[in-house]
Amino acid sequence: MLRIVHDDEAVEFSEKLPIVPLRDLVLFPRMIVPLLVGRPRSVSALEEVMHGGKIMFVVTQREAETQEPASDDLYRTGTIVRVLQLLRLPDGTMKVLVEGLARATVRRFIRGESFIQARVELVDETVDHTVEIEALMRSVASQFEEYVQLSRKIPQEVLASVLGMEDMARFTDTVATHLAGRIEDKQQILEASDVTARLRILARALSGELEILRLERKIENQVREQLQKSQKEFYLHQQMKAIQEELGQEGEGAPEVAELAKLIEEANMSEEAEKKALSELDRLKKMSPMSPEATVVRTYIEWMTTVPWDKRTTDREDIAEVEGILEEDHYGLKKPKERILEYLAVLKLTERVKGPILCLVGPPGVGKTSLGKSVARALDRKFVRVSLGGVRDEAEIRGHRRTYIGSMPGRIIQGLRKAGSKNPVFLLDEIDKMSSDFRGDPASALLEVLDPEQNCAFNDHYLDVDFDLSEVMFITTANVLHTIPPALEDRMETIRLPGYLAQEKLQIAKKFLVPKQVEANGLSDVGVRFSDAAIVRLIEDYTRESGVRNLEREIANICRKIAREHAAKKKVTHRVTPAAVRRFLGMARFLSQEVETESRIGVATGLAWTSVGGEILTIEVLTMKGDGQLTLTGKLGEVMQESAKAALSYAKAHAAELGIDEEILANTDIHIHVPEGAIPKDGPSAGGAMATALVSALTGRPTRPDVAMTGEITLSGKMLPIGGLNEKAVAAHRAKITTLVIPARNEKDVAELPKEVMRDLDIKLVSSIDQIFEIAFEDWKKAEVKSEEVKGEQHPKPPLTPAPPH
Repeated sequence: MLRIVHDDEAVEFSEKLPIVPLRDLVLFPRMIVPLLVGRPRSVSALEEVMHGGKIMFVVTQREAETQEPASDDLYRTGTIVRVLQLLRLPDGTMKVLVEGLARATVRRFIRGESFIQARVELVDETVDHTVEIEALMRSVASQFEEYVQLSRKIPQEVLASVLGMEDMARFTDTVATHLAGRIEDKQQILEASDVTARLRILARALSGELEILRLERKIENQVREQLQKSQKEFYLHQQMKAIQEELGQEGEGAPEVAELAKLIEEANMSEEAEKKALSELDRLKKMSPMSPEATVVRTYIEWMTTVPWDKRTTDREDIAEVEGILEEDHYGLKKPKERILEYLAVLKLTERVKGPILCLVGPPGVGKTSLGKSVARALDRKFVRVSLGGVRDEAEIRGHRRTYIGSMPGRIIQGLRKAGSKNPVFLLDEIDKMSSDFRGDPASALLEVLDPEQNCAFNDHYLDVDFDLSEVMFITTANVLHTIPPALEDRMETIRLPGYLAQEKLQIAKKFLVPKQVEANGLSDVGVRFSDAAIVRLIEDYTRESGVRNLEREIANICRKIAREHAAKKKVTHRVTPAAVRRFLGMARFLSQEVETESRIGVATGLAWTSVGGEILTIEVLTMKGDGQLTLTGKLGEVMQESAKAALSYAKAHAAELGIDEEILANTDIHIHVPEGAIPKDGPSAGGAMATALVSALTGRPTRPDVAMTGEITLSGKMLPIGGLNEKAVAAHRAKITTLVIPARNEKDVAELPKEVMRDLDIKLVSSIDQIFEIAFEDWKKAEVKSEEVKGEQHPKPPLTPAPPH
């Protein structure tokens, strides 16, 4: 049995006591505290206590989140308490009032079925009445007094009671109970048997809490002072306004209103816009300058007055001068240059013409964006560029309505305000990369902007008045057209920019890229020159693109290495040759795309279109003994697989005419492969090349290596037109193909091909697959088969020897 004396009362109890774990609470001796008990094990422990001597042991959990704490989850030091009152609540929990009797530590935990018990032993408290303890006690009392004044959560009666205590142990426990500190600090105070140690811990904890409370009080005072100042200013403003009205004087906002009125008058707005601006100005006059709505109205009027309603630049009318500037900035690009000059000629004759809406479509790096800048420079107009890549909100185009906080006009009006002119060259970059979501479809919003019949009354949601965009010259750029909605594509005049030929890249590098990078890398005074052979080596072995972006990057790479030589005072390379290119850039990164020069059986050259230009496509066919299965490899898409099946069906249906033994065909497996295997391929335009390679493999006839073909085939052997002829023809020219076979229905597109391509390529127009065979095979002769029957029997087929499987 254990025995303690509490308030002159002797209390005896067993050393084996039930445990009730506490969460986020440390209970000290001599304190009366209410507890809410709800966990089943704690309720069971309390039930056991009420049937006994009402004495139990409470100890704090290490982690408050633990629902069912084990012995390892509890501190070893706690408080022996006596239950004074107990109230059962309807939800099964208990509200109990307990009184702390004494400190105790656990000697051993005892795990029961319903609750945890422990054998405990009392903690002997030591108190030394020294000068140091007296000083510590006074310091803690002073800190606690300030703490009570700042926190406002502790009654003054508690402070008076604490300051009147002479028992140091009771003093420390009472102060620790009312301290809003960390559980770990309070547990340290509980575990300290020496009162001096408790006072030191209390002093440190109180010091930290006082710093926090002082900062909170400082912030609170600042906020209160600011509110009082705002209220005072509002009251004084209202008084001043009333006095000025009595005296017949204007308010403090009068100078600002007068300035805005002057700006509205000077803006030369349309009648509708001026009426709207003056209406908003009248609203502003009646508002308090401190009102949030006044700021919104003021911002709106400022936007209305800064938009270029009647400001425009004068176009350069000398057509020869404009043409010279365009030629100076860009090599080639004949068609877009011609369209700009036509627009200028019409403008010169009529003095007013709706701005054209051009869509420059081509692979990356061919100069679409830079051409827009060049057009603006040639016409002497302002230039505005807006990138639409990734834009998915309609408000980006039309603006936000003024009901939204932070609303502003769309990018069209913002761009015009930035240009300060109503007739700039407005470049809408990457128009094919817009998307849409729940916020709207920006492509649909562009329908009004890019329609010459509608954009004379473009209505931005923020301005809420019509603005004339008909004088703006819109130029859009795109890599592909199939991602642009048909209605939007129909409003634009499409100009295709095919990939550059090697000769064109050479001229561009000599005239533009090399001088630009030599100057950018500080080599103008060094005298660095690139030979034509070095540039050709860069084009053929180190870049594989339709544009010149990577070519410029490699030229810059070489210039940086020469600059490093110059900075290190080494021997500087003044003339860049092919050998120097290899020394600076290493081994060639790309193999030549030239086709083989020797005839091969089962191989045909096709052409493919990609977003970065045209490519050569080699079709390979192998035959082997089997049961007539068809294998397709090379990561072919569904449409391309259908083209291969259509070619095989045509070959089977016309086996006799093509010289193919049907019995051997039925026992032959066919494998069609299109390198490179890791690159996805799709589309119907390889049908002709597949049919050619297939017939070559089945008949043993070699194909001409200098022939490339493109075109979709039908089961009846007809050739259907294809797209991307420009890019495909450039790819064939780059690969040194001499004969290009295309569908006859693409004849209209031949005139759009570059002059160098038309000069060097022998373009053959075909309307059937038989005509392809006549061109692709060196010794093609179609077998003749009679169709009439004699006495129910067909004439025997001419003896034909198919190609052996290979």
